[in-house]
Amino acid sequence: MLTYLIRRLFAAVVLLVVVVLAVFSIFFLIPKWTGIDPATMYVGKVTDQAALEGVREKLQLGDPILVQVFEFFKGILVGRDYVGGGSVTHCPAPCFGYSFNTEQAIWPQLTDRFPVTFALAIGAAVLWMIIGLGAGVLSALKRGTLWDRGAMVFALGGVSLPIYFTGLISLAVFAGSLGWVRRDYTPLEDSFTAWFSGMVLPWVTLAFLFGAMYARLTRATMLEVMGEDYIRTARAKGVREPVVIRKHAMRSTMTPILTLLGVDLGMLMGNAILTETTFSLPGLGQAVLRAIDQRDLPLILGVTLITALAVVVANLVVDLMYGVIDPRVRLG
Repeated sequence: MLTYLIRRLFAAVVLLVVVVLAVFSIFFLIPKWTGIDPATMYVGKVTDQAALEGVREKLQLGDPILVQVFEFFKGILVGRDYVGGGSVTHCPAPCFGYSFNTEQAIWPQLTDRFPVTFALAIGAAVLWMIIGLGAGVLSALKRGTLWDRGAMVFALGGVSLPIYFTGLISLAVFAGSLGWVRRDYTPLEDSFTAWFSGMVLPWVTLAFLFGAMYARLTRATMLEVMGEDYIRTARAKGVREPVVIRKHAMRSTMTPILTLLGVDLGMLMGNAILTETTFSLPGLGQAVLRAIDQRDLPLILGVTLITALAVVVANLVVDLMYGVIDPRVRLG
């Protein structure tokens, strides 16, 4: 297990370096190669030649590429000083960039909004795993019954309906007409009860969408696993059916589920724009929308970077869970 853990950690570190290089290339190298001055992308909507020169100097866009890459990595690890125009702007570590439009470092803005998106992703993931796994397993075990058909119709509806539709309908019914939950968001530090009430609908809406996909995948995988030779062998040896399902079938079923969960959790950290806009949650999604409207590219870069890192970390956790669920993974 230790060897497997070391291998996965080393692979994750290498992948993180590759991700940072890819993000740097997207925001700095590709525009330059296509004939676009990167400085014009970092000064906001209103600009002049003096502002362009100042940003170009502070970002060291005239330096060799290797120097720019080194400064980019250095900023993430130990912080960075932006020198230009007779002034020095310090960006403390981890420096994910600096917005010359708002005169603020990007990392504090991300940390202010990240807990909202993180809470949205984790809460919804718990719900959709419970709903998806439960519905999928029962549908597989009761194949062809009324429950199976009803669960799959529910899953098809969840996959088909866009989140802004189900979100607005749930707001109108449960927050507006019935008044069961709060319509607006309240920070957790202000009131746990109000925060929880404001997060219920976003969690349920996201869980409805993702839980439907997980139910379909769980059902298909479970049906395939239940026909394997080792399942028939376990039954022939007299192992009770609940034990066969829990200790044998579910282990193999969870492998593709965990793979999908790692990708979905990571991507949800940056793709929560629709949900956060529908429910007015001050998370990373709303930050991206505001940055696009104000042409605040450093903030978009920061969200892109933290989203990519979230995908890497989520998949690292999934890899480690593989080793716990299936011992064959550790030996591979």
